[in-house]
Amino acid sequence: MKKIKNMSTEKLFKFFVYSALLTLAVSIIIPVAWVFMASIKENSEFYANPWNLPMGVYFENFKIAFIEAKMGEYFMNSVIATTIGLVVLLLVALPAAYVLARFNFKGKKFVDGMLMAGLFVNVNYIVVPIFLMLLGADNMIYDLIEQELVLNNIFVLGIVYAATAIPFTVYLLSSFFRTLPKAYEEAAEIDGCGYFKTMTKVMIPLAMPSIVTVLLFNFLAFWNEYILALTLNPSSGKTLPVGLMSLMQASRGKAEYGVLYAGLVIVMLPTLILYILVQKKLTQGMTMGGLKD
Repeated sequence: MKKIKNMSTEKLFKFFVYSALLTLAVSIIIPVAWVFMASIKENSEFYANPWNLPMGVYFENFKIAFIEAKMGEYFMNSVIATTIGLVVLLLVALPAAYVLARFNFKGKKFVDGMLMAGLFVNVNYIVVPIFLMLLGADNMIYDLIEQELVLNNIFVLGIVYAATAIPFTVYLLSSFFRTLPKAYEEAAEIDGCGYFKTMTKVMIPLAMPSIVTVLLFNFLAFWNEYILALTLNPSSGKTLPVGLMSLMQASRGKAEYGVLYAGLVIVMLPTLILYILVQKKLTQGMTMGGLKD
């Protein structure tokens, strides 16, 4: 009797879990699918009934959004800023995480404490200090060469992205490095590897699942970031989220809804493709330790 009761409880629990997962999936898939369908509609179709399926495929919306609305230019700016941010982030965070995880040195606790404190700082709260600091640097440069080089610079924006993501990235990578057995480093030392070669040839390849996880999380954060991009690049070098807000305002005024949804697809598509490509590595990086069978 008790066994039957446990089985019924387990089935009921599974029913609620599957129902919740199905509801979540539907709530995500339907809006995304609707945006894709709306992006290939003509404007006249929205006036009749915006919920109807598209009568045809109208790719002119993407052409207008990509060229006339400058979404192509904003797309390249986002690619440049995100790429620079990820490259600089890995160049700084990987050695820092490895050293903090595997070595003892004077001031280690202080550095660890500062990085932990950085995890609790929301970047939106420090946008103004960052802007004022860069504005001061721009004024100094302008006094010397009469040019502004810091603000409205897509490369500087990428570096700021990397700087704001360092605490989270170092914390995640150092946690993974700590799970790796010291036997790997001892074997590398016997083979004559120095510290740098051990890190680049042995430890970083072992930490690749965790690195992929970090890259995906930070890619999504950089790609969809709006506040910093709007504040630091107000005149030129706009990224996709900032350009999309401008497109939304223009589309509402002109009632070009198809162009607006085409812009949304341009923003969403890279993240969807990237997630599909690395979802296995992402799951592996979140669940896997350093020991392998």
